[in-house]
Amino acid sequence: MNANTALTTIEIEISDCFDCERLVKYRESVASTKRKSFREETYWGRAVPGFGDSQARFVVVGLAPAAHGANRTGRIFTGDRSGDWLYESLHRYGFANQPESHSRSDGLTLRDAYVTCSAHCVPPNNQPSREELSHCRQKFLKKELLALQKTQVILCLGAIAYQSVLSCLTQPGGPRPPAFRHGAEYQLPLGPTLLLSYHCSQQNTFTGKLTRPLFYSVFERARDILDSNGRS
Repeated sequence: MNANTALTTIEIEISDCFDCERLVKYRESVASTKRKSFREETYWGRAVPGFGDSQARFVVVGLAPAAHGANRTGRIFTGDRSGDWLYESLHRYGFANQPESHSRSDGLTLRDAYVTCSAHCVPPNNQPSREELSHCRQKFLKKELLALQKTQVILCLGAIAYQSVLSCLTQPGGPRPPAFRHGAEYQLPLGPTLLLSYHCSQQNTFTGKLTRPLFYSVFERARDILDSNGRS
């Protein structure tokens, strides 16, 4: 099965997932009550698939859909401040055709990049449980990462994304990966390079923990690696 077919199948499976009762109840509750500024919109209110180029060499993994972002729009990192930071940076470094993401019909396309998350449903208080994370990464994230056969660099946004990727792509007893810190990188044995960044959440960007220069630095590093490796 080629990457495009595999990812299309996974996308359908994610959109139709009702496995985690707590998450299903919460995502549907948010979609029903809505935020006042979006009260005229129809919320997606389902699990949110990954998005991007099936031939991507650069993969970005975040935490989970935002309540009034991807849970509303149906596209990951779309319609909220985190997405504004992410897609502006992807555009700046040549991975996106435009710097903004508002809806699934806004014309955004990714080139050589794919964006997904550790948990595909919005969690209460932005905190998926350990069991929910384990279930989602085994059922979906691992399949996505394996389907993306040309991956050379994975950017992990936050410690949970880092641990999720390690869980999917490493075996027990292997080399011990470095602790999470912004700007760190880890070459997986016989696999892609992992780059680590603070998540571009408002909690980090509003407080100055993550600045534009800090965020740009990991994209610049990703671009350098890809340019030096060339296309396979």
